[in-house]
Amino acid sequence: MTSSSPPKSPRKVAAPAIIGWMEMADLPLLGLHRIKAKIDTGARTTALHATDIEEFVKDGETWVRFRTQLADHRPEHVIEAPYHSERAIKNTSGIPEDRYIIRTNLQLGSRKWMIDLSVTDRSNMTFPMIIGRAALKNHNIAVHTRKTFQMTDAPAERRRKDYQ
Repeated sequence: MTSSSPPKSPRKVAAPAIIGWMEMADLPLLGLHRIKAKIDTGARTTALHATDIEEFVKDGETWVRFRTQLADHRPEHVIEAPYHSERAIKNTSGIPEDRYIIRTNLQLGSRKWMIDLSVTDRSNMTFPMIIGRAALKNHNIAVHTRKTFQMTDAPAERRRKDYQ
């Protein structure tokens, strides 16, 4: 007589959260909110616009200090965060450059998780932040390549234009 176990029921997998190719991101641990971010699955690492980037020691630990201005009409912020690592990351021209990496929370809509964030001068770029594929990995997220602001509200100036 053989013993057979009951057939396994199919494992239910939650549907992925759908985000647009552009979203408004929050970095709450850094006090930065409503950052217009491009979701860039061609980029591995997430990057935030920063200037005057410097390493310093605080309470015997290495930290990173930088300035960021997320839009022309918004105030400049001076951010200090614990140093996590330094990596050679290819810029948009494909040339590797050493960048400081910090760890912080990323929030999209009601979802929040820890990411590695590189800080670099993005003043010549359209978006002050890009969210790379490493930040999305293992978070059950799919990117809709033809829609924007699927998880977050569009910026106020865009909403006004859409309804006038």
